[in-house]
Amino acid sequence: MKSSYSYLREAYKQKAPAEWQSILAAWRKSNTIVRVQRPFRLDRARALGFKAKTGFALIRVRVMRGGRKKPKRRAGRRSARMGRKLTLGMNYQSVAEARVQRKYPNMEILNSYSLAKDGQYAWFEVIMIDPSRPEIQADKNLNWACTNKNRKRALRGLTSSGRKSRALR
Repeated sequence: MKSSYSYLREAYKQKAPAEWQSILAAWRKSNTIVRVQRPFRLDRARALGFKAKTGFALIRVRVMRGGRKKPKRRAGRRSARMGRKLTLGMNYQSVAEARVQRKYPNMEILNSYSLAKDGQYAWFEVIMIDPSRPEIQADKNLNWACTNKNRKRALRGLTSSGRKSRALR
């Protein structure tokens, strides 16, 4: 017997291309970082620790895909040192988490998951918790985030995707 979340997972995987087109078109027009009310992928959010109670927030973030470039140097170097292409040291998901952490400095990142990607952008949903809320402080599974030792984990590469981009997972 299958769980209801497995049916949700199958429905997400079997979305028609026309559905995706309209969803991604709306997301492209919206801001880069958007707070959303409900998770787009409930099965994934619940698996990563999301609960529908106060103290939790969901943020959808858009990251530009593709290579990065250094600005062009104007003078004083030989052509062998003029290389401009850079390989990004972090994966897109940890970049997205770091941007959300800077936007919401009073909250902590619990986890994140991929939503979609096209030729230009990748979208992620980030689960955040507010350590100042009494609901979070009373929850024995989440009150680790209330200590100062665990502040701004995403900026230090301590989330799951940050550890993955540092080859620790």
